[in-house]
Formats: sequence, C-alpha cells, structure tokens
Amino acid sequence: MPPATSPVSSRGVSPAASPAIAPVIEVTDAGIRFRRNRRSRRSFKDLFASRKRRMRQDEFWPLRHVSFSVAPGEAIGVVGRNGQGKSTLLKLVAEVIIADEGSVRVGAGVAPLIEITGGFVDDLSVRDNVYLTAGLHGMRKAQIDQQFGEIIDFAEIGDFLDTPYKHLSSGMRVRIAFAVISRLDEPIILVDEVLAVGDRAFKEKCYRRIQELLDGGRTLFFVSHNEKDLQRFCTRGLYLDKGKLVLDAPIDEVLARYNDDYGVTV
Repeated sequence: MPPATSPVSSRGVSPAASPAIAPVIEVTDAGIRFRRNRRSRRSFKDLFASRKRRMRQDEFWPLRHVSFSVAPGEAIGVVGRNGQGKSTLLKLVAEVIIADEGSVRVGAGVAPLIEITGGFVDDLSVRDNVYLTAGLHGMRKAQIDQQFGEIIDFAEIGDFLDTPYKHLSSGMRVRIAFAVISRLDEPIILVDEVLAVGDRAFKEKCYRRIQELLDGGRTLFFVSHNEKDLQRFCTRGLYLDKGKLVLDAPIDEVLARYNDDYGVTV
C-alpha cells in the first residue's frame, strides 16, 4: 500500500516518506469519535441504523480524515492548540485507542512516554513497580536485572527503592517512570509533554536520553508546546487544528504557520 497523501498547503507541500522504505507508521483517513456525556448509551436500534442516524448530538470527532505516513528514523513534532487532537493522535499510534474510521498501521513496537505514571501501582514499592512496569512492556526479568542499576541511577531515586510508590512526589514519579520507559528497546518513541513536572537539570538529562535514542535510529513522535524543544528534536511537523491535519511540512514551516494563524508561540 503506498504512503498516504498528506494535506497540501498554499504555503508548502508535505514531505512524503521515501518510497524505497516501507513506512513504520501509516495513518489513512483516520477518525476517532468521543462522547461529551459519558452516561449516554446507544440503543440496540442504533447498531443497525445508518452512520448518519447513529451520530448523536453528544458525540464529536477530536480527529477526522487524518492521513500521513512516517519512515523509520523520522522525528515528527505534533503542533496545535490544546484540545485539537494531538494527544489523541499519539494514543492512536500507541494503539491505546482504536480508530472509528480509517486505519492506523504501526509496523514496530512503541515506547509510550505518554501518561507514563499511569501504570504504576500505589501500594507497591519503587523496586516492585520497576519490575512490574518493565515486565508489562515486554522486558524479561533478566533484562530488568541487568538494567535495574542504570534505571535507578538515572532516576536518582536510590534511597527510595523500598518506599511505596504512593509516597513519592510527582517529580519523583515522573523520574522513575521515564527511566523505565526510556529503557525499552522499541523502534518508536512517543513523547507527550511528560516532562512538564520536574526540575530543569533532570529535564535536560531526559532530553539527552531522547537524543541518544534518535541517534540510534529510533522514530520519534513528539508533542510539545515548547517551540525550542520541537526545533531541537524534530525535522518534520504535523499541524492539527479543529481535529484535522492542516499541514504536514518541515518543522520550521509548521511552526511559522501556527504562529501566523494564532499570533502566539507554541
């Protein structure tokens, strides 16, 4: 299947993945539908109604008709205001949620640095959480044993190995979670503002780790409101607005278009 065609803008044409290399991510006319009212329920009759009739007033599409492809080793920055579908797109690529329309094909494993503290268990110790979380993401016990010291040293949390996770500060939780997930041997990295909590020195350490992964040939999907960070890591950008992909172009061009549209920095 050829790479999906990305939107064309009067300010530029989106770059396509090299035809000689199979895309590692391929999103084709994808859409996801949510409900504003969680209590609403569909009737049995709704299941057999036409798509138009099935659409309820309390439903909306945070993303719709989104198409693009990503070649191995690309670094993609996702740009847009809050609520425009950036995190939803990452969750589609991570296969945390499934598209209601179109398709999302991911041809390699994913290291999801999105909501990274979500899988940790409050009553378990830091030590047990490291083994549990890494194991759930596919690392064998022997691999965890081998990398345990590096994980703890990176997180700077050696004095709290036997402390219940629920007693850690928010910054400590992010440090240990990042240390674990960034050790996964997966070809695709998804990063979604995970370092909003944490001191400047640790953020810089994390950014150096992300750069190491990129230098090793990993593919990066990076959501951030920090223009310098996007320019630091990404060569290509996806600009989402009102649930649609309005521009797929070099990152500097995407940032310039966003700033022109809204008169603000990312």
